[in-house]
Amino acid sequence: MRILFFSHYYPPENNAPAVRTAAHCRAWAAEGHDVTVVTCAPNHPRGELFPGYKNKFFQQETVDGVKVVRVYSYLAANEGTFRRILNFVSYMVSAVVASFFLRRADVVIATSPQFFCGWAGVFARLIHRAPFILEIRDIWPESIVAVGAMKNRFIIRLLETLERIMYWSATKIVTVGKGYKSQLCARGVPEKKISIVYNGADLDLFQQGDPAEFALPFPSTVKFICTYVGTVGMAHGLSVALEAALKLREEGRSEIGFAIVGDGAERSNLEAEARRLGLSNVVFTGQVPRTAIPSILRQSSCCLVHLKNTQLFTTVIPSKIFEMLAAEKPIIIGVRGEAREIVEAANAGVFMTPGSATELATIAAKLSSDSELLARLGSSGKSFVEQEFSREHFANEYLHLIESLSRRGSGRRRKVRTQSQHLQSHKLHS
Repeated sequence: MRILFFSHYYPPENNAPAVRTAAHCRAWAAEGHDVTVVTCAPNHPRGELFPGYKNKFFQQETVDGVKVVRVYSYLAANEGTFRRILNFVSYMVSAVVASFFLRRADVVIATSPQFFCGWAGVFARLIHRAPFILEIRDIWPESIVAVGAMKNRFIIRLLETLERIMYWSATKIVTVGKGYKSQLCARGVPEKKISIVYNGADLDLFQQGDPAEFALPFPSTVKFICTYVGTVGMAHGLSVALEAALKLREEGRSEIGFAIVGDGAERSNLEAEARRLGLSNVVFTGQVPRTAIPSILRQSSCCLVHLKNTQLFTTVIPSKIFEMLAAEKPIIIGVRGEAREIVEAANAGVFMTPGSATELATIAAKLSSDSELLARLGSSGKSFVEQEFSREHFANEYLHLIESLSRRGSGRRRKVRTQSQHLQSHKLHS
């Protein structure tokens, strides 16, 4: 099959949509399919081009068997509103124009976030006259309204109208959890139109030694490290880690530290607040290469997964959960809903009320004092993710869904069935 995939983000960027998309596309290419990804020149999250790349209208490379087409976009940091919308819209326009110059696809896929990437898929569907799979990883614009990033009612209503049209245009919608499916059904999307393909862990990532050592810069007094890895954005409410660190310092627990690994709109504010409070037990690494994550997690005692305490975020399953489990690290889970259910089903962590610095400090102190509990939670989580949440498994599941919609996929299945029937008939007659 010829699979055309639109993703605003792609490696060497290492946020969740880039990592998930690349893992799936590599797996499909390895199966012999012709996979093309249309994306931007890498610049997330600072809006600065990665070394060796140019922000041109059309440039192509092949990475791990996947054809990667990079198109022009207005570069903007992952903060603010107006410039980011320009970034999103410019990518959509460039991606749609590029679609005219690509071979006709058998299936078109577009992933969120962000919203306008989905619309690039809507237009490409018309250009290529192919089935369209819309991948929903974020309910937009509701998610940006929930964190207060947009308040203009007219624009919100306009985007909600465009959202409904986009859902209607999709042949199939793929979500990453049950909560998203419920949200979509509540918006009038037929249940039979929606499939769930969970995120998973790249198990090989934690079996490759130490391709990139990265030392967390804590003072020697810190012996127990609770690590957050991911986007440092408005939705994540990471001021809770600073408040917990302050409480622990006041209690004389100087051996417990918090590492915030990643970048985003709130990083500079949080760093400034940590400096003001004199929190030597909190460190910020900024953006790090994905290959450094195994090293960072090995130095960590446990991990923090946290989102603000809003109803919308009960539908979210942060993809970082699965790699933390694969790294054998217990999770302090500050997210309600299915994310909490997964961690508790794995017997791999402890729930904290989102936004409660007191609970976070108490749980971190308890884990730091109970090495047996720490080891038991880590071991249980690793076994669970290996059995239930391998990314390779979900890539294959996704591929079966694509084949069910694609003209070539359908033809191949009919051919296989016909060959099987002929073989059975031959055996009966002989």
